[in-house]
Amino acid sequence: MLKLEPRTQASWLVALAAPLLALAITVLIGIVLFTALGKDPLQALYLFFVEPVKNGRALSELSMKAVPLALIALGLAVCFRANIWNIGAEGQFVLGALGAGWMAMQAGPGTSGWFVVPVLLAGIAGGMLWAGAVALLRDRFNTNEILVSLMLVYVATLLLNYLVYGPWKDPNGYNFPQTALFDASTRLPRLVTGLRMNAGLLIALVAVAAFAVFQFRTYRGYALTVGGIAPAAARYAGFSSRSALWTALLLSGGMAGLAGALEVAGPLGQLTPYVPVGYGFAAIIVAFVGRLHPVGIVFSSVLMSMFYIGGELAQSRLGLPKALTSVFQGLLLFTLLACDHALQYRMRWVAAAKARAAGASA
Repeated sequence: MLKLEPRTQASWLVALAAPLLALAITVLIGIVLFTALGKDPLQALYLFFVEPVKNGRALSELSMKAVPLALIALGLAVCFRANIWNIGAEGQFVLGALGAGWMAMQAGPGTSGWFVVPVLLAGIAGGMLWAGAVALLRDRFNTNEILVSLMLVYVATLLLNYLVYGPWKDPNGYNFPQTALFDASTRLPRLVTGLRMNAGLLIALVAVAAFAVFQFRTYRGYALTVGGIAPAAARYAGFSSRSALWTALLLSGGMAGLAGALEVAGPLGQLTPYVPVGYGFAAIIVAFVGRLHPVGIVFSSVLMSMFYIGGELAQSRLGLPKALTSVFQGLLLFTLLACDHALQYRMRWVAAAKARAAGASA
């Protein structure tokens, strides 16, 4: 019979090979899907992997999706390394957008261009508030952070709908559920004239560097990692699990809130019911494909953004269903898990008699 056993040592090359192998398998499955749907697979793959990076305008649009994904994934990576499962980053993203939107509505004519700074800070505070609710319930009542964070996504979405359909609705908006357009002083400056790429890209790059230093060069980051890998060793070393819980969730919520604020101060310029687009859930895949490493997250966020843009292009040009983007995201995650399992474990044939003897002795 076949027996599954861990490999003696997993090299960095194996850790790098798993995402690349998972991507290759995802592409092969995609070819089968496109063929089954009666579409040219080469044309479809061109839309997913070449069209989003073919020129400066395409790269600008790619950055608009990669930035929020990377920011949210950076915070989630801290949580996951600490063995804290924040699944509700989408709700924290929405609260960040709400906080930033409220602050943006306080601006008026003549407001300084630096007002965008408190807008972003309000977004961070909103995300931290929502994640703090998860930490509080886990800390005081030992609730499951997976369920609480996930359920709060729906609460955040309902709160957004209430505000844009009610108190914050633009009276001059022809009855559309949206706020008024925010003042120019609350908007992020663009990096290139004529393109939508804005200062959020620079903020994301700074955040990547900061999280790399935090995770691998600070005491607090080391404590979080040890607490996730070996909780007993962390307790023996005197690392506080309570402090790890609050630190990880507040950091994660703050980054998701910042991503929401960048959307408000960047491409959106107002609040609508369509603020939640699934970045918080897609960022979970981004974090794992990036191996929970800040540099890896940069590459995986670009890849996931290509899936978003490619899905939109495939829908408009080839008539493929919109759900294809989610299909690719799910395929990438499942193939990554399968590749991780295959590269970290091996199958060995064991005689049935020996297997029964081993089971009996155990």
